[in-house]
Amino acid sequence: MSDDNTKTVAPSAAKRETARRNAMDHFAASERRDTEVRKEIERQQAADAAKTAKLRALRLAKEEADRIAAANAPAPAPKTRKASKPRAR
Repeated sequence: MSDDNTKTVAPSAAKRETARRNAMDHFAASERRDTEVRKEIERQQAADAAKTAKLRALRLAKEEADRIAAANAPAPAPKTRKASKPRAR
């Protein structure tokens, strides 16, 4: 009771080679995309690090300028108290 339609036929060598080549091409393309994504992430991280370093330098310069200005500023005049007015009852 064998049916000719149920037999599996092994793929030919050419079909196997084509399938293997397609798989390798797909894998290579995936690797290229992964590499480009990694490079882009590294570029973004470098840009963020540069921006952070610049902002930190600006903040430190401002703090130093503020410290120098505070050291050179004259002492504030002491506050005097005014005599209080009597309350009306």
